[in-house]
Amino acid sequence: MYRTHRQHSLLSSGGVPSFIGGLVVFVSAAFNAQAETWFDPAFFKDDPSMVADLSRFEKGQKITPGVYRVDIVLNQTIVDTRNVNFVEITPEKGIAACLTTESLDAMGVNTDAFPAFKQLDKQACVPLAEIIPDASVTFNVNKLRLEISVPQIAIKSNARGYVPPERWDEGINALLLGYSFSGANSIHSSADSDSGDSYFLNLNSGVNLGPWRLRNNSTWSRSSGQTAEWKNLSSYLQRAVIPLKGELTVGDDYTAGDFFDSVSFRGVQLASDDNMLPDSLKGFAPVVRGIAKSNAQITIKQNGYTIYQTYVSPGAFEISDLYSTSSSGDLLVEIKEADGSVNSYSVPFSSVPLLQRQGRIKYAVTLAKYRTNSNEQQESKFAQATLQWGGPWGTTWYGGGQYAEYYRAAMFGLGFNLGDFGAISFDATQAKSTLADQSEHKGQSYRFCMPKRSTTWALTFN
Repeated sequence: MYRTHRQHSLLSSGGVPSFIGGLVVFVSAAFNAQAETWFDPAFFKDDPSMVADLSRFEKGQKITPGVYRVDIVLNQTIVDTRNVNFVEITPEKGIAACLTTESLDAMGVNTDAFPAFKQLDKQACVPLAEIIPDASVTFNVNKLRLEISVPQIAIKSNARGYVPPERWDEGINALLLGYSFSGANSIHSSADSDSGDSYFLNLNSGVNLGPWRLRNNSTWSRSSGQTAEWKNLSSYLQRAVIPLKGELTVGDDYTAGDFFDSVSFRGVQLASDDNMLPDSLKGFAPVVRGIAKSNAQITIKQNGYTIYQTYVSPGAFEISDLYSTSSSGDLLVEIKEADGSVNSYSVPFSSVPLLQRQGRIKYAVTLAKYRTNSNEQQESKFAQATLQWGGPWGTTWYGGGQYAEYYRAAMFGLGFNLGDFGAISFDATQAKSTLADQSEHKGQSYRFCMPKRSTTWALTFN
């Protein structure tokens, strides 16, 4: 008797599809189980209902909403350490630091340059990356560092050497006296010549009282056979007007000679004072703009020499505090990216004396009486005002006027930094005068200036 044995195999007909289908289901289930992280509450407490909701950590979030004390790092520089509120923006975006317009402004972000900030409440959370291009905010949980990256052009910048006005010191109250004295005794052997003495004293005295400065320059002289004589050469009272970056003078002084001839006067003058500016904002220099692809080193060279170097964050940048250099010499700008690549371009630069930096306003207003030492000239009253404004695209607009009883003049001019073509300025003056015989005379004058010097050619024309 024979017994038949039937062998079953997974590879038999009908078994292959079932095996493959089961394998796919098993692998898919295993993959899904591995892709999703799940925290078993029983690991923490026997009673799972007593364990906090851990589902947010299953989605990759590392912190819960709340207040954390963190180091705030703006463009790789720690600017503050304080409590920051972290809130859940949306379930999809997760949790992020709540940065308000007020807090960003305090950190140094130039919120006034972006109109979108003005449309938000100052205490509302700001979507920084949506308002400022190339900006980013990340939170390093391990180091408790809130790292903010903002393009250099969106940062409030202080010029090199800048000192806030609140830190300026008027100095101490004081009495000042400077003097020089000389004398001579002449003895002549000839009986026909008289012997005699002569003396001369020059005094420069002053008083400092708070912000006020009183100055006087006087002389005393005496010679044999003559009476002693005192002369008051000049006296004035002066003080700084910090909000206007200017200086107020009451008394004897001279007008500036930039537009009209400089004259001596006795009266009142309010004029801008370049000594209130840091050295990096005096004179004229172009604004250098560009875009960095990463954290980059910016180097600016002129005539082969490095005159400026700084580091910027990714995005647009603007450099407006270059020291005023010689009147010519194009600027070579090099951008060295984080990967070592270097991009360079040239910024043509030339200048004329009247050019001002972009945004700079220079002014002078005088109400006075013409001061002369000649008895043949009349000390007539006059008013004079001048103004210079540094506009965009390397332009400077300037003008002024003079008004007296028998003389009037007005002038207007414009200066350009034309890059490769150099710099030019042109102005016109219209004047009208009335002579002693009551006859009126009118006239115009024009002035054109164009200096240009380079390694290939040179031209100076006035």
